[in-house]
Amino acid sequence: MLVLAAPIYYHGMSGQMKCCIDRFYAVLYPEKPEQLTKIAMILSSGMRQNWSPEKKTLGQCSITAFLLQDIYGGEVYGVPLGDGNYHCFNVVGDCVFDLTSEQFGKEKLNYVNFPKQARSIHFAKAEKKVRYEMLRFELMKKRQRLE
Repeated sequence: MLVLAAPIYYHGMSGQMKCCIDRFYAVLYPEKPEQLTKIAMILSSGMRQNWSPEKKTLGQCSITAFLLQDIYGGEVYGVPLGDGNYHCFNVVGDCVFDLTSEQFGKEKLNYVNFPKQARSIHFAKAEKKVRYEMLRFELMKKRQRLE
């Protein structure tokens, strides 16, 4: 079993951990070696303000929306939030998808006339980009098995 552990500094992991992951990526992609049966990664940071078990998707909308775009295409748009951030959702054809809307409780969001969102902006933080890449890799691997 391989275990990688690191603290999160200013919304990103240390440079040493990023280098380590980059080096392992070449070895583990597209398939991990047979003798490596388990891999775990432990990252520690303070919890995002206002996160709770009832709001599990808080802070996950862009990762989820861009993963959905990877599979179904379409565009990712953002509803402006009061703190200067955007809540991401998908539009594929005539259909609007928001897989993380439960974080807003009973509040109804308006999904009309909002700006397209760019991966480069949402994944500018290394930690968020790594989470997206890891989830994408696992999602595509499972998807490939089903096809």
